[in-house]
Amino acid sequence: MLHGGAAVTKTPPLFSFFIKIPLPFLSRTSRRFFRPIPHYPKPQPSPISTHTFSMNQRLNLSTLALSRSRPPSPAAPPVSNKARKKAMRDSPEAVLKHKLDMCSRHGQVVEALRIYDEARTNGVPLSLHHYNVLLYLCSCDGEDADVGLGRGFEIFRQMVEDKVVPNEATFTNAARLAAASADPEMAFDLVKQMKVYGIEPKLRSYGPALFGFCKKGEAERAYEVDAHMVECGVVAEEAEISALLKISSEMGKGEKVYEMMQRLRSGVRQVGESTAEVVEEWFKSEEAARVGVEMFEPSGHFRSKTRERLGYHLGQRLWLFLGW
Repeated sequence: MLHGGAAVTKTPPLFSFFIKIPLPFLSRTSRRFFRPIPHYPKPQPSPISTHTFSMNQRLNLSTLALSRSRPPSPAAPPVSNKARKKAMRDSPEAVLKHKLDMCSRHGQVVEALRIYDEARTNGVPLSLHHYNVLLYLCSCDGEDADVGLGRGFEIFRQMVEDKVVPNEATFTNAARLAAASADPEMAFDLVKQMKVYGIEPKLRSYGPALFGFCKKGEAERAYEVDAHMVECGVVAEEAEISALLKISSEMGKGEKVYEMMQRLRSGVRQVGESTAEVVEEWFKSEEAARVGVEMFEPSGHFRSKTRERLGYHLGQRLWLFLGW
């Protein structure tokens, strides 16, 4: 720094430390980094007013001034909730949903299939709800059951091709289609596949397979369905236990008969007339007399007391198990 024309150089202490090191101790790398530092006169700071802004500040202010000078762009008019709901309600997907729901309410299978074909032609994307309604209609019994059965599997395959993720209702409706085709094995396989998708089956999911096996007289396969239900924590109700009881009685499987009776007694308690008739028919059979000779009273006496023991109420037409 120059003061009064005399050059006075003040050496920094750190620099003085490095220049005192003998040259042999400095490596090439050290010499490369520790070159002599030229001394330039330190520039005198120019006086800056306290009201002067930095360049960035001036740029910001100028940008702000320009933005203020520009007229504001017109804002889009707000959309009311009513208009938004109307737009959603009038969308092709919503219109398709409404039409299919009306067909489901009135059981119009043929009309639903026509609407489905029209939607596919017009390129309307189908959602999970659309497919579930169509599969449900195709699986229902009625005068158009054959038409629905043929198209149902086609629609299910199209759903898979469209990569629509199924849910429990999808598998249940597909299982009903399989059962309507007299294929309870496929219905049972569909229930098993639900675990692959992380879906917990419901009681209605097992109905097509269970009742289908019972109808075909395949008792062992029906017991497998029942075991799968127990494994998944699904509790059978009167209809399912009654079907198992009936096929067990028809096949002469006394042990299974009494197992189902115990389940009825502990879980259902109050049963319908059809279930009680199954129980009564069992005790009329020769197999019951043979199996229960040591467990029950003589079969003739028990038959005369069956209705009394089951608590048959003629007025309410209800059956109540009071115990054996």
